[in-house]
Amino acid sequence: MTKRKTKPYKHPIPSRSELLAFLEEAGKPVKVEQVLGHFGLKGQRIRSLLSDRLYQMVRAGQLIENRRREFCLTEKLDLITGKVSGHRDGFGFVIRDDGGDDVYLSAREMRPLFDGDRVAIKIIGVDRRGKPEGDLVEVLERGVQEIAGQFIRERGIGLVIPENARISHRILIAKGESGAAKPGQHVVVQILDYPSQVEQATGRVTRVIGDPGQKGIATDIAIHSHSIPNEWPKAVRADIKAYGKTVPSEAKKGRVDLRDIDLVTIDGADARDFDDAVFCEPSGKGWRLLVAIADVAHYVQIGSALDKQATIRGTSVYFPDRVVPMLPEVLSNGLCSLNPKVDRLCMVCDMRVDSDGKVTKSTFVEAVMRSSARLTYDQVGAFLAGESGNDVPKPLHDALRNLHGLYKTLAKARQRRGAIELDLPSTKFELGKSGEIVSITTVERNDAHRLIEECMIAANVQAAKFLRRNRIPGLYRVHPKPDPERFEELRQYLLTLGLKVPHPDHVEPRQFNKLLTQVKGRPDSASISMAMLRSLTHAEYTPTNIGHFGLSLDAYAHFTSPIRRYPDLLVHRAIRHILRGGKPGRYDYSASEMERLGAITSAHERRAEEATRDVEAWLKCEYMDGHLGEEFDGVITGVTNFGLFVQINEMLIDGLVHVTSLANDYYHYEPGSQHLVGERTGRTYKLGEPMRVKVQRVDLDTRRIDFRPV
Repeated sequence: MTKRKTKPYKHPIPSRSELLAFLEEAGKPVKVEQVLGHFGLKGQRIRSLLSDRLYQMVRAGQLIENRRREFCLTEKLDLITGKVSGHRDGFGFVIRDDGGDDVYLSAREMRPLFDGDRVAIKIIGVDRRGKPEGDLVEVLERGVQEIAGQFIRERGIGLVIPENARISHRILIAKGESGAAKPGQHVVVQILDYPSQVEQATGRVTRVIGDPGQKGIATDIAIHSHSIPNEWPKAVRADIKAYGKTVPSEAKKGRVDLRDIDLVTIDGADARDFDDAVFCEPSGKGWRLLVAIADVAHYVQIGSALDKQATIRGTSVYFPDRVVPMLPEVLSNGLCSLNPKVDRLCMVCDMRVDSDGKVTKSTFVEAVMRSSARLTYDQVGAFLAGESGNDVPKPLHDALRNLHGLYKTLAKARQRRGAIELDLPSTKFELGKSGEIVSITTVERNDAHRLIEECMIAANVQAAKFLRRNRIPGLYRVHPKPDPERFEELRQYLLTLGLKVPHPDHVEPRQFNKLLTQVKGRPDSASISMAMLRSLTHAEYTPTNIGHFGLSLDAYAHFTSPIRRYPDLLVHRAIRHILRGGKPGRYDYSASEMERLGAITSAHERRAEEATRDVEAWLKCEYMDGHLGEEFDGVITGVTNFGLFVQINEMLIDGLVHVTSLANDYYHYEPGSQHLVGERTGRTYKLGEPMRVKVQRVDLDTRRIDFRPV
C-alpha cells in the first residue's frame, strides 16, 4: 500500500465509496483502528459512527467481518451476496445482488437460515439441473425478527408453525414464553435464537392474532408472516410532529403558480391518497398536458428517520380491508395528498404532444397547485361515455374532453409501437363490519382508467429521459424480454390451441398483441391472457437502463406515485437536484448506492405482492367455504397429471378438480398437448374448455379449494 500522510478528515466519517477505495488500496483485511488512523479520526463517538457505517456495509454485502474482527472486501474473497428465498420442501435459493443466476442451497445449508435473510455464499459447483450450487459462508443480516404462525403443542412442547410456507422451520417456544396462546391459535412470535446446523430456532409469543377460522384476521397474519413494518418508530413520530395541516407560505416561494389551472385528480372511489393531478388543453395541432405529482421530496429529507423508515417499507401495501402506508397519514392523506380546493406543493411535468401522440417537448418545474375537483373513475368514465355529466362540475367538461381526445391519440401511438395490451379485470372484495367476506366481484376498466394510465406513462417516460440526459444516478423501471424457458412453455400451450406463436429468440411485444387479438371473444381468452402475463419477466428497479419490454419503450422510470413508492421519491430527488443547478457528480447518491436501493425496493415490491396475494387467497377460500355444494360456471386454466385447475368466471376464483373426481374412466396426462385423456372413453379435457363445477371442499390452512365437475 502506498504510504501517504494522514490528515484530519473533513466530514465526520468517510463515505462508503471512500471506505471501499481505502480497503482496495490496503489490499488486505483491516481493523477499525487502521481505518481511524488512515482518515485521522479520533474520539469514541466517531469510532461508534464509523463502526455503524462499516456494519451497514456488511449488511449490504460490500464487506465481510472475519473472525479476527477485520473487515474484508467481499469481492476479494470470491463470495457472492444476496437474499435467501426459501422453499416449503426445505431447500432454497440465493437471489444474487449482482443480478446473476440464482444459486441453489441444499436443505442442509438452509438449516440455519430463514427466507429473507441476507447472506454471503461461495459457489461450490452445479446441481443436477446444471444450476450453480452454494455453501453458506456468513449470515449478513436476518430478514425477520418476528413470525406469524399457528401455535401447537406436541408432547407438551410448544411450537409455532410459520404461516409463510417458505420458512420450513418450526419455532420452539420454551416454557413460560407462550403467553396467553392456546393450541391452534394464530400468533406472532418474536425470534429469541435463530436456528443453527444443530439447534432449532426459539421464540416468544408476543401477540395472539385470533382463533382458527376467525373472520378478519387474514391481513394481520399476512403483515406478520411477510415482515411488513406496520408501526412507526419513536424517531419518526418525533419527525412528523413538525408538520401542520397547511402548506406554509415560505414553502410556496420561488415556485411556478398553477393554482388558476383546473388540475383534477381521478382515482378509485375508495382512494385516500392522491399522488397525481392532470390537465389538458389544445396547443397548436396537438395538446399541452400537465401531470402534477405530489412533492414528497420537499417533506421527506434524505437521511431523516422518516426517510429511513420509507426505505424499509419501500411501498404502501394495499389490502382489501386496510392500507399499510409508506408514509405517515399526516403526509400520505394530508400535506402530500392533492386534495381538492387546498394549496399543495407539486413537481410538474409540462408536455407538448403532437397529433401523432409524440411528446415533442417537456419541462419539469417545482410548482404550487390547487386541485379543482376529486373525481372518480366511474364518474369520468360515465361522462366520457355520454351516460351522465351530472356528477362532473360543468367548468371541467371541456378539460375532460381534451384529456379524452389526447388519450385516443396516445393510445394509437401505443398501438403503433406495439406495447402489450393486457386489459385484465381485477377483483373487488366487499367486507362486513367484522372483516368477514360479503362478496367478490370483478371490476372492468373504462376509458377513465386508461386515460390516466396513458398520462402517467407519458410523464414517466419523460422522467426517464431526464435522468438519462443528465446522467444522474436514478432508478429506471426495467422489464427484460421473457425468459426463453418460460416463454417456450407458453408457446407449447398456445400451439395446442391452434395459435401461431413466435420462437422465444424472436418474440416482440407486438406479437403478444396479435395473439390477444386472435383470442378475443373466446371463452378461454381470460385464461390465455393470464398465461401470457405469467410468461413475462417481472419488472424491477435498477440504475442500469435496459428499456421496458411490456410497454415497448427504450427508457421508463416511475415518477408519478412518490406517496406510495420509494423509487418515485428517488426519481423526484434526482430531478430536483438538477433543477436547482446541482451537478450529477455532487448528487447525494452514487451509482452503487442506487444499485443497492434498486435491489431493496424491488424486493419490497415483491413482498407486498405476495402478502396481498395471500390475503386475497384466504378471503376467496373463506368466501367459498360459505358456498359448499353450490354450482358455478368456470373455464379450465391448467391441466396436470393430477387434475384440472378451473377458474370461476365471475369471481376469478381458482380451484382444483382432482383427477379422481373425473368419473367412469382412468385419465392420463399428455404433456405435449396438455390434455387429460380417458383411457376407455377417449374423453379429453383441455385448456380453455368451459366446465360447470360444484364446490366440494375448502382448506383455509393450505388456501386450497377443491371442485367436482357437475
